[in-house]
Amino acid sequence: MPRPANTQHATRNTKVPHLVRLLLAWFSQNARDLPWRRTHDPYGIWVSEIMLQQTQVKTVIPYWERWMRELPTIAALAKANPDAIHKLWEGLGYYTRVRNMQKAAQDIVTKGQIGVNAHPHPGPLPRGEGETLERFRKTRCDETQSSAYEFPERFEDVLALPGIGRYTAGAICSIAFNQPTPILDGNVIRVLTRVFGIGENPREKNTNAQLWNLAEQLVIHATRDTRHASPASHLNQSLMELGALICTPRDPKCLICPISKHCFAFQNNRVSDFPNLDKRPAATARRFAAFVVEHRGSFLVRQRPAGVVNAHLWEFPNVELNGAPIEPAAAAHEVLGFVPKDLKAFCTIKHSITRYRITVEAFRTSATNRKSASLSRWLSLAELHKLSFPSAHKKILKSITVEEQHRPR
Repeated sequence: MPRPANTQHATRNTKVPHLVRLLLAWFSQNARDLPWRRTHDPYGIWVSEIMLQQTQVKTVIPYWERWMRELPTIAALAKANPDAIHKLWEGLGYYTRVRNMQKAAQDIVTKGQIGVNAHPHPGPLPRGEGETLERFRKTRCDETQSSAYEFPERFEDVLALPGIGRYTAGAICSIAFNQPTPILDGNVIRVLTRVFGIGENPREKNTNAQLWNLAEQLVIHATRDTRHASPASHLNQSLMELGALICTPRDPKCLICPISKHCFAFQNNRVSDFPNLDKRPAATARRFAAFVVEHRGSFLVRQRPAGVVNAHLWEFPNVELNGAPIEPAAAAHEVLGFVPKDLKAFCTIKHSITRYRITVEAFRTSATNRKSASLSRWLSLAELHKLSFPSAHKKILKSITVEEQHRPR
């Protein structure tokens, strides 16, 4: 158990002014050129923040660019076909995120939310002992308002949207509107626990509150720096960027860190002690048998029902084996209702989702007719490629496509 440093909780930390100055200077010279950093459009920033949840930047870039081409506005997202948004999201996983995005867009359209697009910095925080975050939130820009269905500006309104928590709301309000709303994700937690020597588990209530307090002190102090057009935006992004590029979980680059001389962990040779997180649970193995059933050029697929993981996505008929040895004929009878005569092994897919290590053994067969169960359809290969599949089943579809391309005609 790491020994906690003598840190301050609610009081203003004396490191804050030095950290803000160094972080803003570092970010101005070292920020990555990411497509969502070239816009102040709150809609585009919102999309990026949702996509970046539990997903690496390099993975998100092509998804974000494609999404913004296909659905460039809140109104376009609100009225999009659910199959279309699932297809655009296909491969990112955690599909509840995209369904909540559409619900939020529909809420904005329903309420006729008017907002200001592409905010500049509205000015520094008022100085004095009485300044508060709430006072700043009430300040408004003088710019002409744009058309309806813009993303809401007030932090409370953003937080009230489906699928948006405190971190995401803070990120959107600070980056899009330059409001001094704090952020606290895994990268920021790692930076703050190391810099301030916070040895308690950051998931504990009091420690988490302490970290939010420090994050708020930093972003509020940044707004006093009138040399920057977007100090709150840049400060929050600098914390995320430092955690992603320099203050990494393993092998951090402390020797080139711009704030290392103010870092408790580095100065005390205890970087590996922070953050003090619980050990991850051991990975759980799960095995499935899936069946590629063909009838005269069409394939049997089914849509997952609402309320389950990967709801509304499409998949090949399958069953979880629950530790039992694979008996393809018995599994096929359970899933398809009959035992195919020409059942043969097709491909094996290995896939990881959070703490699960999934193996899907796919078998191929043919059917003599097109009888199918509810939520199931017979579709051509071209039609299958228009649907959205979970990652493992998308790999099965890719294997089918390759085999069909090489089949003698």
